[in-house]
Amino acid sequence: MLAFAGLTALPASADDVAPDAYRQAVQNAYDLVKVPAPNEVERRQAITALEAGTGSSQPEILQDLRRQPPDYVDARARMAALLSALSPPADTSDPQLAQQRLHDVLAMPRYDALRAPPSFLDRFGQWAREGIRNLIRLLFGGSGGGPQVANWIFYLIGAVVLAAVAIVVFRFTRGRFHEDAIASQPTGPRAPADYFAEADRLAAEGDRVGAIRALCAGVAATLEGEHTWVGSPLTVREIFRRAPDPTRLSPLLLPFEAAVYGGREVDPATYERAAQVAAPYRDPAAVAA
Repeated sequence: MLAFAGLTALPASADDVAPDAYRQAVQNAYDLVKVPAPNEVERRQAITALEAGTGSSQPEILQDLRRQPPDYVDARARMAALLSALSPPADTSDPQLAQQRLHDVLAMPRYDALRAPPSFLDRFGQWAREGIRNLIRLLFGGSGGGPQVANWIFYLIGAVVLAAVAIVVFRFTRGRFHEDAIASQPTGPRAPADYFAEADRLAAEGDRVGAIRALCAGVAATLEGEHTWVGSPLTVREIFRRAPDPTRLSPLLLPFEAAVYGGREVDPATYERAAQVAAPYRDPAAVAA
């Protein structure tokens, strides 16, 4: 009976190891063979540490280490998985305090979006997806026992439909806007007085770039005729050179070129000087004199 008791106690003493010591033994063996190319001494030390701490409970790892050549890749993978399984789970001695701290953190302003209801765009997108999905299933059938259509197909078809609607609406409105813009602008030659009146109107509305353009058109029409601004191949600078004193038109010409060709704004003082320069051309008789 004593011999039987000794035989039955032997495996228990080898396998019944404290959890901390068991994990430490696996960690020690893993540290010895985790290097790229362990030497023979490290291999034997790993076997010894693993047997001393785990007994015969890890025969696969011991077999990998005793092979010739050793299978370090499989041994490392097995020991890493074993260490992960032996790691103590996250726990706390005071669950209520931990829950309160979590609640305090989530109550911070930075996490307001987590508590906020879905936005209008989110609700609209959800409604659109459900509507498209129901429509496609109604048209092609998807609620019966037949094969189900993948969700991404519904979204793709819906995106194509929405894009087509957007293109049609954009082209329609753009065409209407373009027609309105053309209809609002007179075509053909215009009298200089019309250009000057347009300049006054645009300046009153705050569009000084358009106003200075209209001033140049009025001066050009006064110098070369009503057809000049819409039909002449000459530039504004070339037209202004035909004035009795071209240098006097510089306060009008230079801001026009900077605004139209350079994309710059025209400040009120600059426009006032340009308007004063263009004022004599409102009366062709005064220019001729």
